[in-house]
Amino acid sequence: MRLLLVIIISGLIISCKGNNEQPVYTPKPYTLNIPANFPPMNIPADNPLTVEGVELGRKLYYDKKLHVNGDKACASCHVQAYSFSSDAAVLPAVNLGWSNKFLWNGSVQGTVEDIMHHEVANFFQTDFDVLQNDPEYPELFKKAFGTEAITEEEVVLALAQFFRTMNSGNAKFDRVLRGEDEFTNQEYLGYELFFTERGDCFHCHATVFFTDNLMHNNALDTEPDPGYFTVTGDSLDFGKFKSPTLRNIAYTAPYMHDGRYASLEEVVEFYSTGLNKSATVDPLMKNLSKGGVQLSAEEKSALVAFLKTLSDEDFIRNPDLANPNQ
Repeated sequence: MRLLLVIIISGLIISCKGNNEQPVYTPKPYTLNIPANFPPMNIPADNPLTVEGVELGRKLYYDKKLHVNGDKACASCHVQAYSFSSDAAVLPAVNLGWSNKFLWNGSVQGTVEDIMHHEVANFFQTDFDVLQNDPEYPELFKKAFGTEAITEEEVVLALAQFFRTMNSGNAKFDRVLRGEDEFTNQEYLGYELFFTERGDCFHCHATVFFTDNLMHNNALDTEPDPGYFTVTGDSLDFGKFKSPTLRNIAYTAPYMHDGRYASLEEVVEFYSTGLNKSATVDPLMKNLSKGGVQLSAEEKSALVAFLKTLSDEDFIRNPDLANPNQ
């Protein structure tokens, strides 16, 4: 009897020791650095940022296994050197944690998780078995979310966490606001033009994000593309597209929803002399009857100079946002 008790107790000790040696995955909270002049970011309670979740999202962002055919990754169209845009006229993936409308025509609305669901399910059509059978991913998902079972939900959560770290707010413009730098005379003239009715830029590209996150018909064409109309079915929304952020605009050519302009000079010329009338042009385009704001050559050069002060070189070279596999 005594021998039996010793065997049972020994077994329990071994069993408990074995259980205690199993790794316990407790994700570490991620400290999100938000630029000083930015408002707080609304992060969903069911997807808090963690070190493990952000790193997993970063790995997925650069992995072509996310695509059903394995031939493209998020980084294929959203390249860090171009402020996470590309020469395909895609919207830059920057400061999205403060957005609620996504894609040029606003067809996805809500949170970063909502746009990630769209990308994973509709654009990438991810085959989760590919990730499940990968030698690394099950363990990484377990560390981030406590499960080795990889589903769309976990992929979306991880990607959303990484996207919320892709924040740009250290351009020369920001340093000037903080008293750490000064505009040149030309840049200051451009600043005044941008934020007054003379240049008339600030209505749609307002706030520290340089976008109002709204949809506008900016007088591109007399017969505009449908735009937001394809989402709402409201004829008043015909020709409306999301006003893009102008942060890092010098890196994100070509411009407009169809990439028709190759340079900032062409964009400024359009707003100066090239506006076109159509039924749904936004009332904010106050100089429509004159074809634009009619800037002088000096003013156009100054406005371009100011737009270049929105370039954040730290952001496009941030190693924490770069490909972790290189």
